[in-house]
Amino acid sequence: MDNGASSYRRFLSGDKEGLSEIIRQYSDGLIFYINSFVRNITAAEDLTEDVFAELIVKKPKFSGKSTFKTWLYSIARNITLNYLKHYSRFSDVSADDMYDIADDSDPEQLYLKEEQKKQIHQSVSKLNPDYRQVLHLVWFEGFSNEEAANIMKKSKRQIENLIYRAKQALKAELGKDGFDYEIL
Repeated sequence: MDNGASSYRRFLSGDKEGLSEIIRQYSDGLIFYINSFVRNITAAEDLTEDVFAELIVKKPKFSGKSTFKTWLYSIARNITLNYLKHYSRFSDVSADDMYDIADDSDPEQLYLKEEQKKQIHQSVSKLNPDYRQVLHLVWFEGFSNEEAANIMKKSKRQIENLIYRAKQALKAELGKDGFDYEIL
């Protein structure tokens, strides 16, 4: 059982520190994931708070059929889809503004990496929503195909097809801008 599940069990038993650990561990990833849907960082932050509020108020049961992270991202997906059904507003705030430079080595290399990262995220943001979502889950969050299938409520085969098509669409999009995607 992963650390999130044990923290959640502790929270359900009355230990408020368990919830704090969950928030620290998963909030940034949830914000990025939700932002891939709504394309508005402020809304993504608010929806992430809604995910944690649901844990606090409704205390849904974690069955252990998947990892805690997969279960939590499924909750986030459902809350986000409900939001989109009701509010359907999109913003052009890009995920590029969200990433900080983590390494203090060669400034030229850092600049090039940052520009490549921006170009990739800009190209990903132009893809169809299912492609954006599957790439975010598998590449950026590190979910397995099976976990992504659970979150997106699709079969594993559908996820494999989506990943293939998303990669092809991303290559085409990057190729329009002259990006050398072989370095990825």
